[in-house]
Parts: sequence; structure tokens; C-alpha cells
Amino acid sequence: MNHIILTEEDRKILESYKTVIDGLAAYLGSSYEIALHSLEDLEHSVIKIVNGFHTGRSEGSPITDLALFWLEKIESENGSHDYYEYFSKNKLGEPLKSTTIAVRGSENRIIGLICINLYLGTPLIHFISDMIPEDKTVFATETFTDNPNDTIKQGLENAKEIVLNDKTIPPSQRKKEIIRILQMKKIFEIKNSVEQIANELNISVNTVYFHLRNIAKQEGSLD
Repeated sequence: MNHIILTEEDRKILESYKTVIDGLAAYLGSSYEIALHSLEDLEHSVIKIVNGFHTGRSEGSPITDLALFWLEKIESENGSHDYYEYFSKNKLGEPLKSTTIAVRGSENRIIGLICINLYLGTPLIHFISDMIPEDKTVFATETFTDNPNDTIKQGLENAKEIVLNDKTIPPSQRKKEIIRILQMKKIFEIKNSVEQIANELNISVNTVYFHLRNIAKQEGSLD
């Protein structure tokens, strides 16, 4: 029973979502079941699933009647609402908080569905343990801002700290090494970053570009 015929582009889009599923599952923890459906073969629509023990499903399982219901509803609304959240039960009658999200492919067709089920019977202590790391030193610092200049400045401060703490780097090479770290972290892909870095390091824009060219040449010679 084929619902639609997928193009090669459609299949690549669905394939790319498999990594998304793994990433979400790792982030959310084992209380969540996440399934990716392809609408090309409804009898074997599940092409990726993590924590499928919550519903007893595995890859190759068919699409559910409720998923078809939400698919029809999404299609009838012509793109105005591409997801629905709701409460449901698994085959054991256990409660789930669920969402069904449309995946669109070429020509804006719906080619798949992402279905997320949170098992509401999860013990609170188990749910919390998935959210808190055992090693409290693993917390990373991240700059949350609506100003790209703040991202550039924080990237520079991090690079300076790395370089200044590395006693093997001579003073004459520190600014070049800072620029190399910023290049590696793609800071220079942000607009006006060269000018801002030059100003913060008290060097000319041309000097920044000079170092960037030399870094590119050195990296090219290693290929």
C-alpha cells in the first residue's frame, strides 16, 4: 500500500532526519519515544525509531491509525498547521503526551512524519536523572545573545584565554594563534568580525587578513 512516490531528494531529506531523531533522543532521554515515518510505504512506514519499547514498535512497523488521522488533518489545512500535540495511550493503556510533526519534501509535499511520545508513567527521579549530568564539571559556557558582536567578543575572550594559558606559544605568535583559533571556530564567518577582532587585538585589518591567508596556506599544505 503506497501512499506517495518519493523522489531521490525526498529520500535524502528523510535520511537527514535520522540524525535529528538520534540527537533529540540523546537530549530528551529514555522517557521519550521518537519515530520517523516515511509515507511511501504505510505498511512499513517506521524508518527510524528510538526507545520503541514504549509502544512495542521497531523499524519496519506500520503507520498508526492516529498518525493517519493527524496526517489527514494537517493536509486539509494546507500548510497552516504542520504539527499537533495531544494525549494518547499505548497498547497497554499507559498514558503518553504526543506530538505529530509533518516533514515536507520536494514541491512542499508531506513525505513523512515525526512522532514523539513522552511516557507519562516515568518515575520523576528517572526523568530528572536524564536531565542532570553525574559530572557537574561538564557544563559548557555558551553565549546567548541577540547581538552578533557579543558572539565575536566572547569567542575572542575564549581564544585569548587558551593562548595565554599555553606557555609554549611565544608572545610574538600569540595574536596569530588567537586568529587561528577564531578561524577554526568560524568566528570570521560573522559579518564585521575581522574589523572587530582587529580593533580588539590592536592590529590592522590587513594584518588579520595576512594571518588568515597564511593559516589557509598552512592548512592547505597539510592536505
